[in-house]
Amino acid sequence: MPRSVNHVASRAKRKRVLKLAKGFFGRKKNVWTVAKNAVEKGLVYAYRDRKAKKRDFRGLWIQRINAGARLHDMSYSELMGKLKKAGIDLNRKVLADLAMNHPAAFAEVVHKVK
Repeated sequence: MPRSVNHVASRAKRKRVLKLAKGFFGRKKNVWTVAKNAVEKGLVYAYRDRKAKKRDFRGLWIQRINAGARLHDMSYSELMGKLKKAGIDLNRKVLADLAMNHPAAFAEVVHKVK
């Protein structure tokens, strides 16, 4: 009895990987063994950097809030402590947006906790 190999499935798997490698440079886009390694590495980076993105944005928001708070003679940690004590529940993303795009509203928030 002849050996049975599933060419349809293996071809589909290669096509799927090569489709993910579209846009890569050189042999990474069209040579199966090179493309497979590049795509695997790219997916690892994508997973890792989805987590890192959250950390990066939190740091950015803290810098923006600190810059806005310093305009009102207050440090970031002072502002956050007083916000917590006053019971004002605004997250860092919203506070950073207020500090950047709506300075008058941010000033009101700072004035309320002083």
